[in-house]
Amino acid sequence: MKIAVVGVGAVGGYFGGRLAAAGQDVAFLARGATLDALRRRGLVVDSVDGDFAIDPVLATDDAAAVGPVDAVIFGVKAWQVEDAAHRSLALFGPETCALPLQNGVEAPAALARAVGSERTLGGLCKIYAQAAGPGHVRHLGVAPAIELGELAGGGSPRVERLRRALEQAGVRARVPASILAAMWEKFLFIVPTSAVGAVTRSPLGEVRELPESRALLVEATREIWRLARARGVPVADDAVERTLAFVDGLPPEATASMHRDLVAGRPSELEAQGGAVVRLAAESGVAVPVNRVLYAALVPAERRARAAAEAAGPGGRRAPTPRP
Repeated sequence: MKIAVVGVGAVGGYFGGRLAAAGQDVAFLARGATLDALRRRGLVVDSVDGDFAIDPVLATDDAAAVGPVDAVIFGVKAWQVEDAAHRSLALFGPETCALPLQNGVEAPAALARAVGSERTLGGLCKIYAQAAGPGHVRHLGVAPAIELGELAGGGSPRVERLRRALEQAGVRARVPASILAAMWEKFLFIVPTSAVGAVTRSPLGEVRELPESRALLVEATREIWRLARARGVPVADDAVERTLAFVDGLPPEATASMHRDLVAGRPSELEAQGGAVVRLAAESGVAVPVNRVLYAALVPAERRARAAAEAAGPGGRRAPTPRP
């Protein structure tokens, strides 16, 4: 397949690198120091499953230089999706599909606004990785996996083709009956762990062991489950229990990327996570008091980080952090 990867941080770098290493025709769209590093020494991935490097790589900041591809994988942060899609329109031909891998549940809608709903898939990834530097990814744990599917449900020839390419690259790839339900089930995990961790400034081991913070985690997860059901998303009856069991199995020192970004004073995915819960709950008439308080408590830090980033300008961009 001819595949373009937009955003070459932890997620785009790892999964794009795996596809390229397996012989797929992969082009990386990047900017700034990342683009310079990719052109100079290629893509380097340190992984608990075995290190690898791709050199040379096709890396550019000009989508027109690549032209139409079969699939575009978006690995940028959630708030960057729509802008990145507009900058990538030259990658899209009549049969091109777009796969978002962001945390949250709103990325497909953002993509659809830019490239059309008929080109947009639903997707999510599972990995614990970090961008160690420009063009350098560290995979620290969690068996890398991608779930993808048509937004209307199930698979299709284009979904199956992309799934096979991922499997051949050594990535577990699954097409659930409802990709929207799968995305919401990841939402059940990422929003509470991110928010409670960021509010308490504590790793997951402390959050899940202390009765007070665990109660926040549990009720925030239950609220999001009730919100999903209210919006007609077929999340499983046992999704909350499975989510909490997964949290209990993670390393005690683990933290979510939103937590790390806020602690470090960087812009985070707060609006795509807690902010989305609050907005969607208001639309649906669902009470989410714990998530509302967690979001409100984090907004000041997010506003300060965004103001600082805007003041610094493009040259002041700080280093990215690990993503779950």
